[in-house]
Amino acid sequence: MGKRRVQQRQVRRQVRQVKPKLPAQPVTDKQQKRQRERYVAAGGMLQGYAPELVLRVGYVSAAVAVACVIAMALLILFLPYGLPVKIVAALAWVVPIVMLVSFVAPGFRLAWQDRKDEPKLVQGQLMGASEVSTSLGLGMLMVQTRGGVEQYLVPPQKLGKVPGNQVPVMLNVTPRLRHVRSVAVMGQRMVPRGQPPVPDVLKRIRLLPIATPVLLALAAILGDDVVAAAPIPIDVVHALAALVAGALLGGATYGASFLLQRRMQSQLQALIPGGLS
Repeated sequence: MGKRRVQQRQVRRQVRQVKPKLPAQPVTDKQQKRQRERYVAAGGMLQGYAPELVLRVGYVSAAVAVACVIAMALLILFLPYGLPVKIVAALAWVVPIVMLVSFVAPGFRLAWQDRKDEPKLVQGQLMGASEVSTSLGLGMLMVQTRGGVEQYLVPPQKLGKVPGNQVPVMLNVTPRLRHVRSVAVMGQRMVPRGQPPVPDVLKRIRLLPIATPVLLALAAILGDDVVAAAPIPIDVVHALAALVAGALLGGATYGASFLLQRRMQSQLQALIPGGLS
């Protein structure tokens, strides 16, 4: 009897001992660097879009870059001031070229390789789906695979038959841009998937990655070239004033966009139950 009582007490103590929950570990700089590298390696802003669309975006961007080079040549040839002013006036048109190269070139290179390669097959358990995401014109699909939970950006029209219950799914995904060409549901569609209304803040935040570089380039060009066209007698002072005006207006645009993005992210976080860790 005595041994049984001692064993019962030990069992009760083991049951009552609850391990405290460890606090969520903050994301380290090394992890953030890896996330950025994976984001850029998958096409950056163009991740999830069809290779054919990305190629068209690349061709349009190349035409815009050629137009910027023509504008630079016209300013150098016909601006009625000294060479320093002409160089500074033309320098502002380098900003949109640099932005187009940095944003479009990685995705264009991957799309050029994806256009001939066969999509890879991804199988897993459906964890969740939404017809909207932070990428303009794309929804989101979460799949539990052998390697862990993977998120894929999917065109909304391909999510119409995806149910709300956890069922096995098969995806055909391009190997580099991770564009989902098809979604197949293998289980029974028992629970219909409800689609909540899209918050206005999410609609606005999806436009920021496109609007910010465009406005930044326009602000730099406007501030630089307007001052460069003004009649200032000394060429060195004239060129320096144009350069400072373009830098200040471009910096102010970037600062306003950064603050607006942080505000929208806070509003979006407040809409999620429990917030974001």
